[in-house]
Amino acid sequence: MKFWVVISLCLAVCLNACQSKTNIENPKTYTLISPRLVDTVYEDMYVAEIQALQHIELRTKVKGMVETIHVDEGSMVRAGQTLFTMANSEFSQALQITKAATRSTESELKLSIMERENAKKLFEKKIIGKSEYDVAVAKVDILKAKLEEAQAQEKLAQLNLTYLKVTAPFTGTINRIPNKKGSLVEAGTLLTTLSHNEDVFAYFNVSENDYLNYQMEQDSNEHRKVKLLLANGMPYSHLGVIDAVESEIDRETGTLRFRARFPNPDNLLKHGAGGKVVKTKMLHKALMIPQKSTFEIQDKVFVFVVNKNNVVEQRNVEVAMRFPNHYAIASGLHRNERILFEGVQLVKAGDKIPVTAR
Repeated sequence: MKFWVVISLCLAVCLNACQSKTNIENPKTYTLISPRLVDTVYEDMYVAEIQALQHIELRTKVKGMVETIHVDEGSMVRAGQTLFTMANSEFSQALQITKAATRSTESELKLSIMERENAKKLFEKKIIGKSEYDVAVAKVDILKAKLEEAQAQEKLAQLNLTYLKVTAPFTGTINRIPNKKGSLVEAGTLLTTLSHNEDVFAYFNVSENDYLNYQMEQDSNEHRKVKLLLANGMPYSHLGVIDAVESEIDRETGTLRFRARFPNPDNLLKHGAGGKVVKTKMLHKALMIPQKSTFEIQDKVFVFVVNKNNVVEQRNVEVAMRFPNHYAIASGLHRNERILFEGVQLVKAGDKIPVTAR
């Protein structure tokens, strides 16, 4: 008895399964819908490169030894603050030598001026000839030129001494310091970099179509506002503003570069960081259909349009925007047309189907 009960239950399950499969593959009716006109928003994302408002390399102008490092890596510094002190005894000695040369030349010049005045008096009394007087005048001119040269050398020596102190040209954050105290460095050696991160720039590439759409938007300055997604996928807490667009389109990529400026009061954004600029756009009177009502053949999107005789027609449509569950249709479909809501895999073009409106 139990054996027959088990068999009966198995037969019932099999029959139900077959019936369910038949209902799925051959539904009694198909649901039809018409596209909806809606106002919606969508977001475009662009890979962005973050750059500081100011970012420079600090290099030594003269050869010397790193004598003192006055700051630590990653620290904030003020404009004019001393960052490094270099040691080079040659510059101190050169300054002493040029000062001595200046004083010596000044003394020679004073003596030659006196000799010229005496020669002038003797020439006027016709005690000496004009050639001797001209020699005295020329000697003064030569020593004046020599004094100018000595003074220039002294100023150069003083300038070289100032290069032994490296100061911050603006307020910012110090980066890594590769050469530690005691390092002997050549002129032009990188000491560190300095970034001013009070504001940052986000650079991103935009297609020519997006650029033209951006230029044609007429909603005050709202279309210039953008958001930023950080490298960890989290949204940045401050909005940015597009403040610059390059003047030329890159013919190889078909893009041009935009620049958005973001405030950075907490110094969270660093020079060289990555992220994504998010631009929100308004889509007015978009023709929306569910994604489940479409199918793709060779990267083209199709729907089944059902005419008044309930005959199925395969139609290629152009998608203007893709949303998680819907498509905004740019062309190929009209507002009052009916399309198959679901079950597109169960019919083919030319089929006449039983339908119901949704």
